[in-house]
Amino acid sequence: MDSHYIILSLFAVAAYFIVTDDSVAAAFFYVTRLAKAYIQRQLWWFTHNPKNPIVKYLIYRRSMKLAQELQKYFDEKDK
Repeated sequence: MDSHYIILSLFAVAAYFIVTDDSVAAAFFYVTRLAKAYIQRQLWWFTHNPKNPIVKYLIYRRSMKLAQELQKYFDEKDK
């Protein structure tokens, strides 16, 4: 139960500094934007990394679908 009070008091002190000082509020704003950008970058890399087997399969499936559509297009064009 004591750890809850310690964490609450740390948040209260941080909130006090954010409310009273504009430079601390700006720094907090920029740090949160930086953290959000880092998380989005990691998520993007996780979902688009070709070493990921699921992504590799999705790329393969998309490529095969495109190849079939192109094959059908060129077969109809040759007729």
